[in-house]
Amino acid sequence: MKVIFKIYIAGLMFVSLQTHAVLDIKITQGIEQALPIAIVPFSWSQASSVTPFDLSKVITDDLKRSGRFDVMDELDLPQRPANFDAINFNDWRKLGMENILIGNLMLTETGDYDVSFRLIDVYRGKQIAGFRIPAKPNLLRRVAHQISDIIFEKLTGTAGAFDTRVAYITVKKIKDKKIHTLQIADADGYNAKILLESPEPLLSPSWSPDGKKIAYVSFEGRNSAIYIQDILTGKRERVSAYEGINSAPSWSPEGSRLAMTLSKDGNTEIYIMSLHSKKLKRMTVHGGIDTEPAWSPDGRKLAFTSDRSGGPQIYEMDIRGGDPKRISFDGKYNARPRYSPDGRYISLVHAVNGSYRIGLLDLSNGSINTLTDAKLDESPSFAPNGGMIIYATTGVRGAQLAAVSVDGRIHQRLGLQQGDVREPVWGPFLK
Repeated sequence: MKVIFKIYIAGLMFVSLQTHAVLDIKITQGIEQALPIAIVPFSWSQASSVTPFDLSKVITDDLKRSGRFDVMDELDLPQRPANFDAINFNDWRKLGMENILIGNLMLTETGDYDVSFRLIDVYRGKQIAGFRIPAKPNLLRRVAHQISDIIFEKLTGTAGAFDTRVAYITVKKIKDKKIHTLQIADADGYNAKILLESPEPLLSPSWSPDGKKIAYVSFEGRNSAIYIQDILTGKRERVSAYEGINSAPSWSPEGSRLAMTLSKDGNTEIYIMSLHSKKLKRMTVHGGIDTEPAWSPDGRKLAFTSDRSGGPQIYEMDIRGGDPKRISFDGKYNARPRYSPDGRYISLVHAVNGSYRIGLLDLSNGSINTLTDAKLDESPSFAPNGGMIIYATTGVRGAQLAAVSVDGRIHQRLGLQQGDVREPVWGPFLK
């Protein structure tokens, strides 16, 4: 496998893990019956010094941002117990509090930390979950996200996705030039880093299943090409640079193949590339435009957008062969399919009265539930737990990121300090 790393196009800049603006995430709509919970500030072993990191604030922000929890204001806490025996359950019950979290942060002899916590059911007076987690100083924020994930799963029955990342493209105008960047950030918007910066367009980021690499499209040579870039080292490989269109890379669930859109044989078709041999397998043969492939979670099917019926609609095919079958019939425009992690739904861009919104296609009956109400929404991507969909939306402030729950009840806005942001994709669970 030859790595294309020595030939740089003038003006292309690699910015190895540079810190960038934090995403500002705000809940604009949550569920009515949010779960009451209190997050008690973690006790700190070094009484004479200030705690090095506020774990409780990160956990509080995570749970609030989910839209599913009503977190008690810290100023309203009736007490601040550091251990189970210090809890006065009557005080909490009088306030209608159902669950509380208590914890401790301890400095070890090696300069690292031990984080311990207990999630407690107030009405039963029993512990629901409790763990002790060793952590390096630079990983305390991630430990807080992991605790949030445990709370979310224990109280909702769904795996949390706070300890995950998102990738997205930003476009910023400097004088008369546009600068395009490929960035990643934690799911809460922190630790945003630039992976690549270019004066030419960057498109279609796609996470590898292990979360270590990203495939994307770059126009740095005035022609589209598909690259794979290692997130940690910044090294990248050009895997497809055929004449014509090279676009829409999509990783297979096991990570050994990429589905992509190519026009090298004349028409725009779907192909699968083996990343080991670089051999291509053509999947579609039709006079229409076939594009935007997405793998089913079991790796047996591809969904894609095609205009072979006269307008953009979603089709599905078995990768072992056979004719593609149309699966979207509601409306004249459906595009950009992405499977839910459980394979039951497909998110898509659905046209409604001239507006383009995020919809959810139920594969059991073919119905489409419209989740958003803006005029121009695009690029939906499921969270790895299947509970939320991140997408790009265009409003008075330009292109921004947003997220919506699959039931349509929770809406978030994710703002950047400057520049347009688009083409988000939610990364896998971190290991």
